[in-house]
Amino acid sequence: MSATAVPLTPIFVRLKLSLMKNGLKGSSKRKAAWIGSLVFALVVGFFTTLGLALLHGHAHAGTVVVLLAALLALGWAFVPLFFPSGDETLDPSRLVMLPLRPRPLVRALLASSLVGIGPLFTLCLAVGSVVAVARGAAGAVAAVVAVPLLLLGCVTLARAVATANVRLLTSRRGRDLAVLSGLLIAIGGQLVNFGSQRLFEAGGLEALEPAEAVVRWLPPATAVGMVDSASEGSYGVAAAQLALTLVALAALLRFWERSLTKLMVTPDGSTLAAAGPKDAGRDGDGGLWSWLPDDRSGAAVQRTLRYIVRDPKTKSAWVTALAIGAIVPVFNALQGTGSVYLACFGAGMLGVQMYNQFGQDTSAFWMVAQTISNRHDAYLELRARAAALALVTVPFTVLVTVVTAALTGNWHGLSGALGLALAILGSMLCTGAFASARFPYSIPTEGAFKNVAPGQAGLAWAGIFGGMFASAVVCAPVIVLTVYLHGPEHASLAWILLPLGTVWGALAAWAGLRLAAPTVARQLPEILAAVSKG
Repeated sequence: MSATAVPLTPIFVRLKLSLMKNGLKGSSKRKAAWIGSLVFALVVGFFTTLGLALLHGHAHAGTVVVLLAALLALGWAFVPLFFPSGDETLDPSRLVMLPLRPRPLVRALLASSLVGIGPLFTLCLAVGSVVAVARGAAGAVAAVVAVPLLLLGCVTLARAVATANVRLLTSRRGRDLAVLSGLLIAIGGQLVNFGSQRLFEAGGLEALEPAEAVVRWLPPATAVGMVDSASEGSYGVAAAQLALTLVALAALLRFWERSLTKLMVTPDGSTLAAAGPKDAGRDGDGGLWSWLPDDRSGAAVQRTLRYIVRDPKTKSAWVTALAIGAIVPVFNALQGTGSVYLACFGAGMLGVQMYNQFGQDTSAFWMVAQTISNRHDAYLELRARAAALALVTVPFTVLVTVVTAALTGNWHGLSGALGLALAILGSMLCTGAFASARFPYSIPTEGAFKNVAPGQAGLAWAGIFGGMFASAVVCAPVIVLTVYLHGPEHASLAWILLPLGTVWGALAAWAGLRLAAPTVARQLPEILAAVSKG
């Protein structure tokens, strides 16, 4: 039997299910984290669907759900490129050596893409959106058609964009370009946020109607617009929106097939090494590196800082955190709606970089593991990594807080905001050390679309969100004191927050590193196995 006679779709669906199943083997924590992520998505999806359904009969329900569908499609188009969820089948370059024809492969990949937490959550939102606007028999019929069209449109858009950019983003220069793209998306998201604030200030949901009138003709939001039009009796408009949705879906499938064909028959030039003179001095011991101590700690600090500069995925995470951490407080201050305490948001964004410290080493962590024989070695390793982060995050936090205070004109709140930001940063260094020890996961190096190894996405989310919640608990005393001193009757005592927050953050970081070190030394084989998975 020829290879083309074998139906690929059920094979790829079983492959996707096998990847998900095998990713849960060997670790009860990983399984619990994945199940927790599934439950979280189901709970959020259920309440979101219920909230959308309650909009049924509301005058502006159509405006809300049409714009929601457009945002959903936009998320599906760009989020998988820069914030992937560990989907092993998202990179089609893995299939170029197999004797597969593009058209059956497109059908198989599309079917396998419908399996997962993301499509399930999208399905919930699609159902809630059509329920919000469906009225009458015609609306009900249109709703039945719109749900699969919206889901297929989102998934196909994500696949088409991913396939068209796979060669670019898997190259070194392309991955560096992805850093810039992620930065532009972050800035664009903030611009959309401020634009939305202005629209709501201008007149609530009614101010969004002109935008909705345009978006309802942009696929795949046209699927939801079709339901609204059919419910209002505008059958001609509904038919036109249905036709536009089908044409756009067919065009996306055709574009995806052509991109896949080009990927499978065109040689990859990204692996050709550039023959050029090597900069012998860039790895020398002079320059700023000479300021570091000539011991284990200095070497670990230098290694961590080099990861930030040279590793594309680490660089992307840092650039995004630095950009958003500065954009949110500064843009809000420029808009006249900001507060000096928004600088704490930047501290939180940078504190997240402490999580999964060993995962950025990937399989090379075994060399570091050879140097850890007891809790003291583990403490020195964690302390050096935290110190490397502090060398970047502390000056950045101080700078952003000062700039925000200047833009808002609230110099009296500078000491309180800076003290709270440093306390938050220290608390996140504390809990980040625990998360790195308890919830390590691998960051694959060969795929541009994967920041988490298959089966470890739930583990990553559990470590990050669990650590953030624990950070809030650790920092709670400083937060409560800040709120207490924020009133005018205690404004003269607000200065105490700066030294108190600084000391609290330093002590929290020190205690977290001390307490996490025994776990790292004890669970070193498990950590090595987890971070080497990708």
